[in-house]
Amino acid sequence: MEACRIAIISDTHGLLREEVKERLKTCERILHAGDFDKPEILRQLEEIRPVCAVRGNVDKGWAEHLPAEQEITLAGFRIYMIHNRKNISRELSGVDIVVCGHSHRYGEKREDGILYLNPGSCGPRRFRLPITMMIVTLYPGEHRVKTERIEWDCRAPEPPAEKDLHKLVKTIIKEVRSGRTVEEIAARNHVEEELAEQICRFYLTHPGVDVDGILNRMELRSRSEKIPHS
Repeated sequence: MEACRIAIISDTHGLLREEVKERLKTCERILHAGDFDKPEILRQLEEIRPVCAVRGNVDKGWAEHLPAEQEITLAGFRIYMIHNRKNISRELSGVDIVVCGHSHRYGEKREDGILYLNPGSCGPRRFRLPITMMIVTLYPGEHRVKTERIEWDCRAPEPPAEKDLHKLVKTIIKEVRSGRTVEEIAARNHVEEELAEQICRFYLTHPGVDVDGILNRMELRSRSEKIPHS
C-alpha cells in the first residue's frame, strides 16, 4: 500500500483562507476536528477533497449530522477524532492517532503509544497564536507517521478600540445573567475560555461591579492586544 497524505485542520470558525485551500489540494483527504461555525466551510472543503469531520462546540443545528467523535481507518492506521481532547470518554486501545482541536494551539505529543495531533487553528486569528494546519503522511509499510507543521505569518490585527472592550465585557455580563456557561459565552463571542472565565469570575465575585470596574481589575486596557477579532 502506498503512502497516504492527509490534511488536518480545525477551528476554521467561518473562514477558509485561500492559502489553506491550496495546501488542501496537495492531499488525498481532509480531517477537520470541528468548530466550522458555518456549513459553507464544510461544503467548500468537500469540493476540494473527501472530508472526515467531527462537530465542535460552536457547531449547532446544521451540524447535528456530524458525529461528536468518530474512528476511521486510513492506510492501516486507526485514527480517533474528537473536537476537545478533554471530552474523550472511551477506551483508546488499538488507536494509533488521536486528532483533536479546540485549543487553537498546534501540538504533537505521543502518550502511551498514541500520537495526539492538534493542528491549531487556520481560521480567524486568536490572540497572538499563529495560523496553523498540519499535513500528515502515513507510511503503512513501515507503520510510520510523518508530520508537517504549516504556519502563516499573519500579522496581528490592530488592538480593538476601548469601546469594543467595553462592549465585549457588557455582552458577557448579559450572558452570565442569562445563565450561559463559560464555554458557551466564549464560543458565542469568539474569545478563549480563559478570558471569558476571567470576566465572569470578576463579575460574580464582585457584587455591584460595573464594566469599567471589571476592565480596571483585569487591566484589560493595557493588554488589549490580546483580545482577538473574529
